[in-house]
Parts: sequence; C-alpha cells; structure tokens
Amino acid sequence: MYEKQAADCLAALGNVTRLRLYRLLVRTGSAGLNVGEQQERLGVPASTLAHHLTSLVRAGLVEQERRGREIVSRADYAAMDGLVEFLTAECCSGVAPAEKIDAA
Repeated sequence: MYEKQAADCLAALGNVTRLRLYRLLVRTGSAGLNVGEQQERLGVPASTLAHHLTSLVRAGLVEQERRGREIVSRADYAAMDGLVEFLTAECCSGVAPAEKIDAA
C-alpha cells in the first residue's frame, strides 16, 4: 500500500459512524451484511448509511455486490491487512539522527 492509499483509508475511518460501520462489517466476515441489516444494527437513516458506505467503498475498504434485490457489503480484508502492514512496516526500526521524513 502506498502512502496516498493509506491516507485515504485512514481519512475514511476518521468518522465515528464510518468506523462503527467498518468494524461491524469486519465482525460479520466474508458473508457481509445487506444494507437493511446494516441500517438496523447501526440505527442510522438510509441516506446517511449510503453516504458513509460510499466513502468506505471509494477508499477501498469495503466491497459491495448485488444479490437479487439486495446489496451486500463486506470488508475488504486484503485492504485492511495492507493498511495494517503499511502502518507497522517499520515498527521499532529506529530513526537515524536528523532523518527527514518526506512530506507529500
């Protein structure tokens, strides 16, 4: 995962409702949840849920598929793993004196 992708993912998760939604989808596993179940479990209006789902899909954290008349959402575990790997890639490796971090 590149820095820009990681920033997009973290920005998408930087909202309490989206974070709750994402954690719900992570807990449900690969079966995912349809939009109605998500709405019921989170207690948010349909338009609000749609807005937050769109943000998570754009960031690449959530996948959606149509099953008949339902839309099922699930966490993209490869993207989640990529984000965690990006964040921990240089864990405890130290920082050289006067090392400059590139600002993008």
